Amino acid sequence: MPLRIGLVAGEASGDTLGAGLIRAVRAQHPDVEFFGIAGPKMQAAGCAVWEPAESLAVMGLFEILRDLPRLIGLRSRTLKRFLSVHPDIFVGIDAPEFNLGLARALRAASIPTVQYVSPQVWAWRQGRVRGIARSVDLVLCLLPFEKRFYDAQRVPAEFVGHPLADAIPIHVDRAGARRSLGLDADAPIVALLPGSRRGEVSRLSTDFALTVRWLSTQRPQLQFIAPMASAVTREIFTAALSSAVPQVKVRLIDGQAQTALIAANVALVASGTASLETALCKCPMVVVYRLGALTALVLRRLNLVKSRFFAQPNLLADRRIVGEYFQEQIVPESIGAELLAWLDDAARRGALEEEFTAIHRQLRQGGSAAAAAAVLRLSAVAARA
Repeated sequence: MPLRIGLVAGEASGDTLGAGLIRAVRAQHPDVEFFGIAGPKMQAAGCAVWEPAESLAVMGLFEILRDLPRLIGLRSRTLKRFLSVHPDIFVGIDAPEFNLGLARALRAASIPTVQYVSPQVWAWRQGRVRGIARSVDLVLCLLPFEKRFYDAQRVPAEFVGHPLADAIPIHVDRAGARRSLGLDADAPIVALLPGSRRGEVSRLSTDFALTVRWLSTQRPQLQFIAPMASAVTREIFTAALSSAVPQVKVRLIDGQAQTALIAANVALVASGTASLETALCKCPMVVVYRLGALTALVLRRLNLVKSRFFAQPNLLADRRIVGEYFQEQIVPESIGAELLAWLDDAARRGALEEEFTAIHRQLRQGGSAAAAAAVLRLSAVAARA
């Protein structure tokens, strides 16, 4: 009987990781069956989709309340279905708020469980690590400092590297990227990445648009390019640009974020995986993060945030190598001035590129293959038990 793996992936980044995992497992065991909550990339790789991954694209402590009844119902249905088919192993990909509770129930039913992508437990609400230990048999970490955190807490974890680091070349071809997008070879180009989730883009679009307006008054020759994650985010961002800066042309493209980042001189990026992707594309950046006001207030009042940084390049370097701005710090003049500083200082850009290259090499561990090997080892151990 073929190995059967249950998967639940949250949104676009989880879909990419899941597709890589499926392909890497199938390279060793072509007859493995995959099923669960998945996105289009996972479906194309051979996963039977019960629900779309975008169903889990919710963020924020209080913002999730609106969707809580739907999510509780979805998790209940998903749990019942997994228990009925009883997969040989379950892998939750990101989406920890959804996946860890699901994993705990499946583990109680003697199904081995894996969390692929650590929750940011090292950054805030560190007490959650006890719940993680009760929920999963193994955490697969994309970043090296995450494994060190789990080792200190005696929670089984493996650092598998980041698949993005494998997918993006160490040395990027900026001229080639510009040719492929039809961009001027010598123009100063700013990439804009306001996020992939509806709520995230809604909160940040005006900030981005006002920064574009400020930058264009300072440097009229600047060109702007914005890779859009979906039709929904494109609509939201277009509305913000039309309202705040109708006189400035911003070229919106569907997807192609990596090509846009390689082509750009600097980038304004929403916090998250996009900031790491920008670093791997060797593009100087400013990173911004805006939560709902109530969520931000609670995080601050209860002192739940323990990390000094939130931008992934700064977390990996353990110091501020790129600008990061949170909530009321997101001021167009401050962000714009920092972006212009990167444009104007070639020596500083060169030093940053070297730092990004070192990070790239550290994360280039054959991520999908390493994750697949870890999942297969755990499933083999469970089968022998």
